[in-house]
Amino acid sequence: MVKLENPRGTIEIDEGYFSELLGSVVPTCFGVVGMANTNAFQGIRSFLIRKIKYLDQGVSVRSEAGGLVIELHIIVTYGLNISTVVSNIVEKVQYTIEEATGMKVKKVDVYVDSMTE
Repeated sequence: MVKLENPRGTIEIDEGYFSELLGSVVPTCFGVVGMANTNAFQGIRSFLIRKIKYLDQGVSVRSEAGGLVIELHIIVTYGLNISTVVSNIVEKVQYTIEEATGMKVKKVDVYVDSMTE
């Protein structure tokens, strides 16, 4: 749970909310073909149930002092400038999280796991 305190009280937001929010936003970025699995659970789940696309695939969110730390595993289109694709993703992720929740994003780590044509 991520806690957000304001003058009226405390709001608790589940990390799953952030994962699903980002899982629907990141694949729409330019150059992103899809999301790769971040851990063994996601890998086994996607292997066993191949017909369903999960929004939390490729996304890991945790709360630290000073904000959220987001880890994304993506698949990009071959031949594109990876640094441009990644900087576009980082800007969109920060904007989306801050607009949706008002929380600060401390760090966004983007890992390019694969390239495809």
